[in-house]
Amino acid sequence: MNEKEIELLKLLEKNGRLDAETIGKMLDVSADEVEQMIAKLEKENAILGYSTLVDWSNVYEYEGVAALIDVKVTPARGVGFDKIASRIYRFPEVKAVYLMSGAYDLSISVEGKTMMEVSRFVSEKLSTLDTVLSTTTHFILKKYKHDGIIFDEDDDQDKRIMVSP
Repeated sequence: MNEKEIELLKLLEKNGRLDAETIGKMLDVSADEVEQMIAKLEKENAILGYSTLVDWSNVYEYEGVAALIDVKVTPARGVGFDKIASRIYRFPEVKAVYLMSGAYDLSISVEGKTMMEVSRFVSEKLSTLDTVLSTTTHFILKKYKHDGIIFDEDDDQDKRIMVSP
């Protein structure tokens, strides 16, 4: 992979809506070259998809919860953590799975409509897997920053009322 392709990936990672002409000007190449690079990177699975980051707290009447679950597992002989990770990431509730260093082996990002739905996932699906030894669930209460994007930047100001004796 060359330097221009790496620069292209960084640009698209920050803003997947940039058009080929704009990217071309930024990289000092033609729009056709940009389109060829993108096609190549998609074919090589360096670009896996394009997504939009949504601040769901600003969407009227949206109800949903997200949780991070730390999981301790017994790795399988010959395949390590890959087999159990593969079983876990196939559940529709699971948005991400990471192999971690530290006290837990896997970190899982889960989304559901309610806390009870996430709890049922943990107790009925995740915890019942043979190699899962323990789980710790952390419900996300508020997002401050995600994928480099700061949510609600106006919160920098202290809105508490000054109290004096």
